[in-house]
Amino acid sequence: MDEVAWLLRPRREGWVIDGTVGMGGHAEAVLAASGEETRLLGLDTDPEALARAGARLARFGGRVTLAHASFRDAARVAAAHGIVETQSALLDLGVSSYQLDESGRGFSFQRDEPLDMRLDPGRGPTAADLLNHLDEEALARIIHEHGEERYARRIARTIVRRRPLRTTGELVAAVRASVPRAAWPRRTHVATRTFQALRMAVNDETGALRQSLQEIPGLLALGGRLGVISFHSGEDRIVKQTFRALAAATYAELEPSPLTPGADEVRANPRARSAKLRVLERIS
Repeated sequence: MDEVAWLLRPRREGWVIDGTVGMGGHAEAVLAASGEETRLLGLDTDPEALARAGARLARFGGRVTLAHASFRDAARVAAAHGIVETQSALLDLGVSSYQLDESGRGFSFQRDEPLDMRLDPGRGPTAADLLNHLDEEALARIIHEHGEERYARRIARTIVRRRPLRTTGELVAAVRASVPRAAWPRRTHVATRTFQALRMAVNDETGALRQSLQEIPGLLALGGRLGVISFHSGEDRIVKQTFRALAAATYAELEPSPLTPGADEVRANPRARSAKLRVLERIS
């Protein structure tokens, strides 16, 4: 949060866009580090997260505008609010601790919950829909491409054999039965990659990231910055490749390597251990 507030604080009056406002933590830090003339447009697909962000940011009054929308639609939503350029923008990818711990939508393997995994609970197919209707090849491709799971094909085969799957507990059991015990990771749960892959597929997170990276840089004012925090190597690769393709006459990366959390932050918040922050600046 400290790095985000420092690097993305506006250098002149205008708008800031938080495309994944979540619980409002980053938004609060950026607004607190900015002058009264700074306004923030916060987007999120999760209506409950928006409500919590609204309560947290209420002290900033009219400086905050919240919208129920995906960050892939940031340019359209900005235009609808009369915003033609932004001083900074942030995308904090993945899910929040609230969604993992309290939403009851099956993002976590720690509790037995319905296999939903939709960030917006009112839109699109659920994780159970995908698990119970896609063929084995399609499931294996999702688990391999989004989860980088070595045993994707075995897991997909087990899922098809055990269908229908309705709860996270049933999915965890399928993964455990598919991965040899000697291959279980030491630092993470054996089902982590499969859960991550399904969540990303359910919410088309890669497609949303690609679209937003094509549109948001065009909104940046001169000196404006776009920061992206990723927790997945595939997403970080997309961000790196896009930033480097843009870094010609108009844009520049602040650093060639991403910022990562220090040891103290990881001890305080273990979920931050895989976070990578890259920042792009408009220079002309």
